[in-house]
Amino acid sequence: MDAFSGQVSYNSDDTTSSRYSPTRILERFLLPWSPVGSVNTPEEFLKNIGRSMETKYSVESWDEFWTKTGANLKEAGLAIRDRRYMLWCMSKYRRGFPFEEFVHEPPPKKTIRGWGPSVQNGKRIRSRVHQDKSKKKRNA
Repeated sequence: MDAFSGQVSYNSDDTTSSRYSPTRILERFLLPWSPVGSVNTPEEFLKNIGRSMETKYSVESWDEFWTKTGANLKEAGLAIRDRRYMLWCMSKYRRGFPFEEFVHEPPPKKTIRGWGPSVQNGKRIRSRVHQDKSKKKRNA
């Protein structure tokens, strides 16, 4: 520990980036200190976070569940959005947040696709560039 900065300093090259900071490494393997609410099994946790996670992923033990990483979830066949959501919920639960504060449904699909089609929500969209060109042609 450096006396002036109050931070731990490491000599290894692996720990210089924020990706490998000691808190990030520890957070991955920390079990939640005390279960918040009535959640005691991984199945209950997955059911509480919603998005039908209990059908998409199953794990045997509570300890094994909390040591999973994104790579393990990818091998299990979870989609990237589900992986990110599950890991985010695990992080929030570890820090003691109640489920009501962080659980939410996925965002709805976009109704307007791409860079903006010429017809959006049943109305024809015309840009100002096209309108200006048509005015010039009429005046000439």
